[in-house]
Amino acid sequence: MNTGFIGLGAMGVGMSRNLHQAGRLTAVWNRTLAKAAAVQAELGVAVADSPAELAAACEVIVLCVSADEDVLAVIEAILPAIHPGHLVIDCSTVSSQTARTAAARLAEKGAAFLDCPVSGGVEGARKGTLAIMCGGDAAVLERARPVLSAMGATIAHMGPTGFGQAAKATNQILCAGAIQAAADAMAFAKAEGLPLDTVIETLGKGAGGSWYFVNRAPFMAREAYPPGFRVRLHDKDLRICEDMAAARGVTLPTVAMTRRDYAELIERGHGDEDISTLFRLRDALFQSPE
Repeated sequence: MNTGFIGLGAMGVGMSRNLHQAGRLTAVWNRTLAKAAAVQAELGVAVADSPAELAAACEVIVLCVSADEDVLAVIEAILPAIHPGHLVIDCSTVSSQTARTAAARLAEKGAAFLDCPVSGGVEGARKGTLAIMCGGDAAVLERARPVLSAMGATIAHMGPTGFGQAAKATNQILCAGAIQAAADAMAFAKAEGLPLDTVIETLGKGAGGSWYFVNRAPFMAREAYPPGFRVRLHDKDLRICEDMAAARGVTLPTVAMTRRDYAELIERGHGDEDISTLFRLRDALFQSPE
């Protein structure tokens, strides 16, 4: 299946590389042309002039963009070139309602849609080991499986359209709790004078370990936060979780606390750093006033 990829951010670049390695990537498009040109130079694939041009050349279109409005804008942009037989796979993290809206618009042209948000960080995107949560028709998922298998190691059907995004929202709540615990623990360990590299190596293998502790506590130890999963993006995801919970009359304490912390970090100019920058706030709690 000829596959096009739209959205070459931190996750999309790695995903597109793995599609190319699997012999499936035909063309790419990105809002910032320089990123698409860099992928073209590296992989030798075509750069489409527009989303519609990419759709016209590809049977399968994979999206990995930042926000709900971006997904819907891309769907509208590709619609003129969409015909029965097209398959659109959205790996962005957006609301379940956005997934259903996108599916309905494509269905008007006889095209199929899957919401397939991913988890595993830039490391998983680079290695092709992402966990992919899929919403949509099971038969469509089987058709898409060869494409998804090039990008991820775990592919799970969660239910009808929108259920992939509901599963991803669940994942983002877990991420909030994990990064909160990791930041608290590392700030405590630093204050106690423990050797942080040894703490990470040892506790990462214990009952309290987590993906975030193993992979992001080193950022905290070095106090350097490259943009793996940016604060702004996780905050956007947690807003989705917050809205979904509010629709059921519920407030989730971990989500609310993390969004308050993120608001402070964004105000201080750290919104484009990895979410491990939460350590800044926890470390400050242990600093003696001057």
